[in-house]
Amino acid sequence: QVQLVESGGGLVQPGGSLRLSCAASGSIFSVDDMGWYRQAPGKQRDLVATISSGGYTNYADFVQGRFTISRDNGKNTIYLQMNSLKPEDTAVYYCNAERVRTTGRRWKYNVWGQGTQVTVSS
Repeated sequence: QVQLVESGGGLVQPGGSLRLSCAASGSIFSVDDMGWYRQAPGKQRDLVATISSGGYTNYADFVQGRFTISRDNGKNTIYLQMNSLKPEDTAVYYCNAERVRTTGRRWKYNVWGQGTQVTVSS
């Protein structure tokens, strides 16, 4: 079994910062691309940023240099450093692993975490 567990969400004032973490656990041999997505109430889930196992990153346009995704392959963990937060960044942030190879040499595809709430408000 493979699980993704997010942490680090919370309430922050506009202009503030938060750092989200997502740890993959279970019978893992390797994890390919991972990423962060977000979903605001009544809206679709949108890509925020992705990172490959080799560290190649991709960001949504609305990030505009405010967010940084990083990765620790030894810990099977990714991070999202969010700076200059705006009220419109308020959403549930989800972690995703595109493909996970288990120790049993099986593949798990499109694994999601349970989400962590980020609220930006004064």
